[in-house]
Amino acid sequence: MCWNFPTTLKHTFPSPWLELEKTLAVRVTVQRSQLFLLLVFIILSAIAAETEDQDYVALLSLKDIWQNTPPNWVGSDPCGKGWEGIGCTNSRVTSIMLSSVGLTGQLSGDLELLTELQTLDLSYNKGLTGPIPRSIGNMKKLLNLILVGCSFSGPIPDTIGSLPQLLYLSLNSNYFSGQIPPSIGNLTSLLWLDLTDNQLKGPIPISDGNTPGLDMLLNARHFHLGQNNLSGTIPPRLFSSEMLLIHVLLDGNQLNGSIPSTLGLVQALEVLRIDGNALSGPVPSNFNNLTNLNQMYLSNNKLTGPLPDLSGMNRLSYVDISNNTFDGSDAPPWFPTVQSLTTLKMENTQLQGQFPVALFSLPLLQTVVLKKNQLNGSLVINPTHSNQLKLIDLQFNSISGLEGKEAYNGTLKLEDNPICGLTGDLNNYCTVSFSSASYSTQNVDCDPVPCSSDQNSSPNCTCAYPYTGTLSFEAVSFSDLGNNTYYKILEYSLMQSFNYYQLPVDSVSLTLSNSTTTSSEYLEMKLKVFPLGQVSFNRTGISSIGFMLSNQTFKPPPPFGPYYFIGDQYEKYTESKKSSRSSIVIEVVVGGSILLLVILLAGVYVLYTKKRAERAIEHTSHFSAQLDQSSRGGGVIKVKGVGWFSLKELEKYSNHFSVANEIGSGGYGKVYRGSLPTGELIAIKQAKKESKQGKLEFKTEIELLSRVHHKNLVSLLGFCFKKGEQILVYEYVLNGSLKDSLSGLHGSRILHDPSVD
Repeated sequence: MCWNFPTTLKHTFPSPWLELEKTLAVRVTVQRSQLFLLLVFIILSAIAAETEDQDYVALLSLKDIWQNTPPNWVGSDPCGKGWEGIGCTNSRVTSIMLSSVGLTGQLSGDLELLTELQTLDLSYNKGLTGPIPRSIGNMKKLLNLILVGCSFSGPIPDTIGSLPQLLYLSLNSNYFSGQIPPSIGNLTSLLWLDLTDNQLKGPIPISDGNTPGLDMLLNARHFHLGQNNLSGTIPPRLFSSEMLLIHVLLDGNQLNGSIPSTLGLVQALEVLRIDGNALSGPVPSNFNNLTNLNQMYLSNNKLTGPLPDLSGMNRLSYVDISNNTFDGSDAPPWFPTVQSLTTLKMENTQLQGQFPVALFSLPLLQTVVLKKNQLNGSLVINPTHSNQLKLIDLQFNSISGLEGKEAYNGTLKLEDNPICGLTGDLNNYCTVSFSSASYSTQNVDCDPVPCSSDQNSSPNCTCAYPYTGTLSFEAVSFSDLGNNTYYKILEYSLMQSFNYYQLPVDSVSLTLSNSTTTSSEYLEMKLKVFPLGQVSFNRTGISSIGFMLSNQTFKPPPPFGPYYFIGDQYEKYTESKKSSRSSIVIEVVVGGSILLLVILLAGVYVLYTKKRAERAIEHTSHFSAQLDQSSRGGGVIKVKGVGWFSLKELEKYSNHFSVANEIGSGGYGKVYRGSLPTGELIAIKQAKKESKQGKLEFKTEIELLSRVHHKNLVSLLGFCFKKGEQILVYEYVLNGSLKDSLSGLHGSRILHDPSVD
């Protein structure tokens, strides 16, 4: 066992005093234990009273309104009895996470009683309807409001702007109507705003001195407002050089007027989608200042003027400016200069003259779509073209010749060009063929097994009930959908996230399939997540997977860009469903056993504490004696406020010091990420054999670190000294390298911002 020393202890004990110390310690322990029974009743009474006053009343209101609530929502103590989907801190409800559990009903106005609630995630429950109650504005500690893929309707209440700490507001894929509340501009901490795929209308709200607006969200990284009915212009004041936006998605609305030049001031911008509107006028000349832009969709508008100048946009990979009314012109000189380009779509853009042969030399080019233009002359496919080039679509042009076709084995579409009226072997190019690429995860070196009709075979060839849903990627940076490498990278990234965030299941496997492109140019894929070692998930497992995807904790690989997930209802839970009568019987039995259990606990506690006190003194004497061999006297060891951990505990918290949990290493040893039973993350620093200190030096280091406290330094939480191991346990700090964190360079507690990972 590895111990802490919560009070000042001498480490040299003369024999008579040692015996007296043991006797006194045991007596004090017994006296304390006599108070234990009384304290238990007091604590239980206080908890019951506190939750009954507000938290329990609020949850009871939800239980009365909703159908299909978890069957263990019984009793009057949601925190003490561990109601599924309910998270608590200090006996107060701080989270409600119930994804894909089939809830039906509406939100209760009594939600405001949950004054400590930080996370509300009810995503993927299609049976949840009605409006968001105005009382939502009274939940001042709310950090995450996530209602993705439900059936909520009505206007978004303006009281939502009264949540000063809100970081994530995700209301996409519902039926919200009316205008975007200007009060959202008051959410100055907001990082993520997603209102995609609703029925919102009216203008984008901008502050005017008397009312707030979205231009005030200077800390926001994401404006996802696509697939609505928004109208009016894109206000120039919406954007400024102070903004940190990386995604601006306004596609599929009814916006008109010109593109504001202020958009070119948002230097951090990576994805821009303003396609599918009625925007007019020229593309601002300062767009080539957006040097971080990766994907740009301007298609299906009424843009005029010269073709946009994209020179200098060195990270640009996907460009679609199709179906606009630009001035007729030859191929622009920037074509061969954008070296990162994978996809160029310029259908119906009044492009004319000779086809720019130099375009084919771009090393990453996959797709060129220049159909419905006035290109003429011969098409020359250079032998040095990109080996990734899979599609050249030049339908409805004036191409009269073709050279170098032998060097190209991709798809070439020349329908409705003069060359197709000539004799020769051009049938493969002059007849439109439709091809679709499909991907499906392969099994892991095993043969599929037959499963019942409502089960699926996992990649490990076992039958289980998977959690399913659809991933929608709103702006991918590639167009070669037949390249399986992309999907394998995505699978690996998903698995890494599931393992890193330690879902409450032993392990999972997954499959991806049915990759398709929607009319909105979104890439959709079907995701199935399988439990390993069991037939199905419990509700906690489902809600954890759902939250990881709804809260954008999972960050896809860069080629996939922004996304959202719509989960399916999950019904095959591990626990058996009990009738209401069974629940009542259980309540009676449990209630009648509480008193006996408390008495038994008190007795066990007395014996345990007595033995622990004796072991503590014995171990302290032994440890002190070891130190005394290395130093004469040595003084007093002072480690107030520092906890002790057993080696077995630390092995459990770090998954047996697994490689997957390793987050750093150095001359001293290795550092592992761990998780306490409370969910708190810790950093476990384990000394390697050759770097271990003497016992006295280790004791001195513990004393020193226990006395150092500063807001910019990580804190020592505890230590372990057992079987020759020398281990220090620190609080875990996110952001920055582990070396920086343990040096205090990033502060002891820094808010994790997954939106900028």
